[in-house]
Amino acid sequence: MRLDKYLKVSRLIKRRTVAREACDGGRVSINGRTAKASSNVSVGDEIEIAFGNKTVRVRVLAIADTTKKEEAKELFEYI
Repeated sequence: MRLDKYLKVSRLIKRRTVAREACDGGRVSINGRTAKASSNVSVGDEIEIAFGNKTVRVRVLAIADTTKKEEAKELFEYI
């Protein structure tokens, strides 16, 4: 699954366009490497997102095309 779509489906970032802008701005990395919006995400990857002065690190537990708000938390775990 594309990184920008995963960030939106998992609700780490609210909109896909905002997720794409964050990726293009170099604020998102997968497994320690800066990632583009089109990068593939797979189970077990570690994603790091820089939100201003705060950084969020998560591990991908599952991938789904769509989720409900309550189920979105099951797609990742905070590190």
